[in-house]
Amino acid sequence: MLAANQLQRRDPRTGITLLQPATLAVRAGNRIALTGPSGSGKSVLLRALALLDPHDGGQVTWHGQAISGRAVPAYRCHVAYVRQRPALLPGTVEDNLRMPYQLHVRRHSPGFDRDAAIALLARAEREAGFLDKNAADLSGGEAQIAALVRTLQTGPTVLLLDEPTAALDPASASAVEALLQHWFAQAPERHAWVWVTHDPAQAARIGHQHWRVEAGRLSTEPAR
Repeated sequence: MLAANQLQRRDPRTGITLLQPATLAVRAGNRIALTGPSGSGKSVLLRALALLDPHDGGQVTWHGQAISGRAVPAYRCHVAYVRQRPALLPGTVEDNLRMPYQLHVRRHSPGFDRDAAIALLARAEREAGFLDKNAADLSGGEAQIAALVRTLQTGPTVLLLDEPTAALDPASASAVEALLQHWFAQAPERHAWVWVTHDPAQAARIGHQHWRVEAGRLSTEPAR
């Protein structure tokens, strides 16, 4: 599905190479754990795959096709980047969940499904009343759950997960992990993720394939 060929990234101010030329493929059904020291280039790689930062070399393709500028919004409907620290808008959780359907790229989508959102929240052990909570009052774990449901409800195919549980307490981290495992299990024949983690135990739980970045250089291992 998602591939990169000789993808490279440099710091625009210093010219220092942040990501050595990387060639990779993410196939349907892949659960990839991405590890490496802090500052090694893991987030740089994910952001480059999400087309959030300009490339200094190489190419990202989706189902074998290069992605033109106009196609980027549609590409991001399929390939979703999830930050460690979620960004929520002012208003309630439901306001935040409705926001993606206001974007032009989703103008033909069915729109917000409250029952489906409640079902996702239940997987993270949250009641329907969670939708009415003010986003500004959420804990870190609650904010991550809200941000994930906002993403998952739109039906992405590939998730680029940048340490989604790193800043959370154990209970919240477990709820987030359960929510993501549920998402994958709904369509394992077409879903995939690349999940950054520093926790070896978590890497073993969520990954059947292991990638590692050190000093900006990516190494990959075959699926188990």
